[in-house]
Amino acid sequence: MAIARSQSTGSWALLSLLKSFLIWMLILEVCFLVIGFPIVTLITAGAAVAAIALLPLMPANAVLFVVSVVIGANLLGVTLLSIGLTLKGVYPHEVSWLGWLNQEAGSKQVPVYAACPLTCDVNSIALP
Repeated sequence: MAIARSQSTGSWALLSLLKSFLIWMLILEVCFLVIGFPIVTLITAGAAVAAIALLPLMPANAVLFVVSVVIGANLLGVTLLSIGLTLKGVYPHEVSWLGWLNQEAGSKQVPVYAACPLTCDVNSIALP
């Protein structure tokens, strides 16, 4: 019974690490593409110049080669960062600025609208 319990605990730990790794991959990739948009545009411009420069050397495969290098470097960087964060023990649900991962019902935020100062105190309107 103790062996089965230890194997079950080991598999849950492995699943927890895998889940943490995949969530970190998603978060880091989205952050890179959204927040790092100026960097992405510079990388794209550099890749286009590199593809044009490589066209005389390998006419059929220059664009494919440059695109695969850029995408591969992006995925390699995000994967290495995700592995590092996961092995270091930083879990996404413990990070304070990733509160949407916790799905806590206790943290309710009241929406504030632009017209609220004009209409929030109005309880009812008397119609004739």
